[in-house]
Amino acid sequence: MDIEWITVEPGKVFIGSDNRSILFGGIGPRHEVKIDYNYEISYLPVSSKISKKFLESKDCYIASESEWSLAMKRKLIFGNNQVEELSDRIRGSYWSKYCDGRPFIEDNWLMKVSRTWISETPSITSIPKGEKSEYVRLVRRLDVEYNDSSAPKLPNSSDKSKLLLEEFMISLIIGIIPSFIWANFNASSGYISDAWLNLVFGGLFIGVFSAIFWRPKTKSWRVGNNCGKMKVI
Repeated sequence: MDIEWITVEPGKVFIGSDNRSILFGGIGPRHEVKIDYNYEISYLPVSSKISKKFLESKDCYIASESEWSLAMKRKLIFGNNQVEELSDRIRGSYWSKYCDGRPFIEDNWLMKVSRTWISETPSITSIPKGEKSEYVRLVRRLDVEYNDSSAPKLPNSSDKSKLLLEEFMISLIIGIIPSFIWANFNASSGYISDAWLNLVFGGLFIGVFSAIFWRPKTKSWRVGNNCGKMKVI
């Protein structure tokens, strides 16, 4: 099989989601990747059977999510009713990822990053560990080495104390306070003093449950123009 190769010039692209609600959110944080090298990417997904011989030649690699996204941003690649596997391996977030185009392989990963094409339109999907896809996206890189520890990199984790404070404030405002207001106007006399703990836990439940549908957007990260470090937008 002859593969049609498309040249992709250096550029920047954003990856990830700033929405962390359970139902509508995605893998975060949203971050910018800066690719400083030229590479060639297959115009179409390649079947795993055919790609095997190309990967064994050491001249081809499975595309990283960053390389795929930059090519897609420029409308250089195509697919139709395929699920294509990329080289990134995710556990639950992008924290500690190098943002120079290299694949992100998280410790104890659980999912393979993939794209599903339906009616010539791709969507972000994942493949559980242990399962395989029938297609991959191939790239050819010339003289590219991913050993620069000074490359732009996301922090190792989010600010967990800030997130906990945010969760408490959400539960307080939309759960706990409304529960006490309702009890004040609708419950029997003395109910609040006798059942205040139930009201608190009920409010906390409402606050946690709301995460299914809504959470404030998280901050995005970009590559600094002069320092080359990741900065909050």
